[in-house]
Amino acid sequence: MANRRALHFVFKVGNRFETARFYRDVLGMKILRHEEFEDGCKAACNGPYDGKWSKTMVGYGPEGDHFVTELTYNYGIGSYQLGNDFLGITVASSQAVSNARKLKWPLNEMGDGVFETKAPGGYKFYLQNCSPPQSDPVLKVTLAVSDLQKSLNYWSNLLGMKIYEKDEKEQRALLGYADNQCKLELQAIPGKVDHATGFGRIAFSCPQEELSDLEDLMKRENQKILTPLVSLDTPGKATVQVIILADPDGHEICFVGDEAFRELSKVDPEGNKLLDDAIAGDKSDEWFAAQKKPKATG
Repeated sequence: MANRRALHFVFKVGNRFETARFYRDVLGMKILRHEEFEDGCKAACNGPYDGKWSKTMVGYGPEGDHFVTELTYNYGIGSYQLGNDFLGITVASSQAVSNARKLKWPLNEMGDGVFETKAPGGYKFYLQNCSPPQSDPVLKVTLAVSDLQKSLNYWSNLLGMKIYEKDEKEQRALLGYADNQCKLELQAIPGKVDHATGFGRIAFSCPQEELSDLEDLMKRENQKILTPLVSLDTPGKATVQVIILADPDGHEICFVGDEAFRELSKVDPEGNKLLDDAIAGDKSDEWFAAQKKPKATG
């Protein structure tokens, strides 16, 4: 499946200002594009919410050849409940470690030059204090699974990912679609995987013509399809086709048609300004404060 690419991971954001500070000033990522929407996404990109929301893509380089994070913000939602499903993103960047120290952003030394830190909202990042071994510093996304072998059957045999490493003793495995791409790490945990409300979604691209075949495969294998093949519009930009799946533990997986996505995901030089303007124009905190009400918890 060399024609498939790892694209991004979706996080729900309760505080855009502090979140933007973490990704820009601590991790040293760039704002690649920012988009505002009046209504909820047909593929539930922003979660099960119908109101106004925004999407911000951040990363170390263009989405065409870097793994990035998609930050979704729902107006009026101040926080989300984290489960045990997302275990962290590993980034190789001595600069990020230096930035965190300089800004006094909390770091927890794990040993061997690895530091744990958290984005606003509690999502974990593991920073390796070294230069990246590849062009993209984002090395892997780690997800919890309840049955490693069952998950490997899904991700490798059905979705076609290559198994790079497998550790039976530690009950973990490393998978990917290409040597120089961000990898997916599956780590078995005791008990059930709980997604709570802070759950994210991992996205991959493939040739658009493969999407219907993928949907047919999942139907034949009696696997869960959260959103059947659908077209998503972004005003003034390309329309992309996506299908949303769920693995045996309920991790959401988005496959998007690569051709249209490459058009949609071009870096917007106004991305930084659009995000900053949206944050400045968002008066929801003041409104809730004036009403003496807390923002909702997702």
